[in-house]
Amino acid sequence: MTPYPSLSDIHATAERLSGKVLHTPVWRWQTGIIEEQFPTTEVWLKLELFQKTGTFKLRGALNNIAAMDAAARERGVVAVSAGNHAIAVAYTSRLAGCSAKVVMPQHANPARIAACRDYGAEVVLQPDMHAAFAHCDQLVREEGRTLLHPFNGPLTAQGTATVGLELMQQVPGLDAVVVPVGGGGLLAGISAAVRQLNPQCAVYGVEPFGADALYRSMQAGAPVTLERIDTVADSLGAPYAMDYSFNVCRRFVSEVVRVTDDEICLAMLHLFRDAKLVAEPAAAVATAALLGPLRERLAGKRVGLVVCGSNIDPVRFAELLARGARIRDTMPVC
Repeated sequence: MTPYPSLSDIHATAERLSGKVLHTPVWRWQTGIIEEQFPTTEVWLKLELFQKTGTFKLRGALNNIAAMDAAARERGVVAVSAGNHAIAVAYTSRLAGCSAKVVMPQHANPARIAACRDYGAEVVLQPDMHAAFAHCDQLVREEGRTLLHPFNGPLTAQGTATVGLELMQQVPGLDAVVVPVGGGGLLAGISAAVRQLNPQCAVYGVEPFGADALYRSMQAGAPVTLERIDTVADSLGAPYAMDYSFNVCRRFVSEVVRVTDDEICLAMLHLFRDAKLVAEPAAAVATAALLGPLRERLAGKRVGLVVCGSNIDPVRFAELLARGARIRDTMPVC
């Protein structure tokens, strides 16, 4: 049986990260679409987009680098990411005083590439995520660098579990927590924390249809690899699921659902209009699930939505918001 973060592990990690990460706030959504269409549903946003480096990824990166010895730090670290994990690793390695190489796909958002370089990391671009993962493995073999994995492994899950721990302390008595899914590291950690603290609280993962490795893995009963990735939520574009995060999710997660890119853009629009949040696509998928496939199941419940990050440039944000507005304008009036 795959070991999972125990409550003692999670509390110890929270103590270890204290002062290094922000205790991000929650906000009860009571305006706009929620007021109009969800009058009996209590919706809370866990605003992890206010975290240092702009996403939850810092928690896992810090927890991983803290476990490295002096020799490993001397050799440096390497990470593979479409952006958010790379930014967190660049920031973390600078704090730790070690060198970092971050391998990113060529389509990565320019603002994310610039942020990595600003923190002092060397950026290596590859044609796509499959090639990026392969090159990252090569750097581990050839240069002896330590891989700080974007979503897999106990240390990563312990770090992400602190998001769930905070949320359960901030909003007691939740009926459900909805979490974005890329590779499953955030979902693994949060679900382990939530379900051990309150076994009656459902935990749902949400993936885009164009990057649904965990959904397909759950259906297959084992990790699967995607042939291609196609979604506006580039932060969620993990090309495959992996054993550790998959098995923790299988133990604690109630269900993984999927949303379309149009639903994601519409959710971004609602978050911007109602909560005044600049949420990147990945950060809007939990909202998209509430408005879409989980609407009936969460009606009348007390629900936490994880808003996982916001590293997006103004031009791209405006494009996706305009797409969301077009979708809204074509919807029938309820």
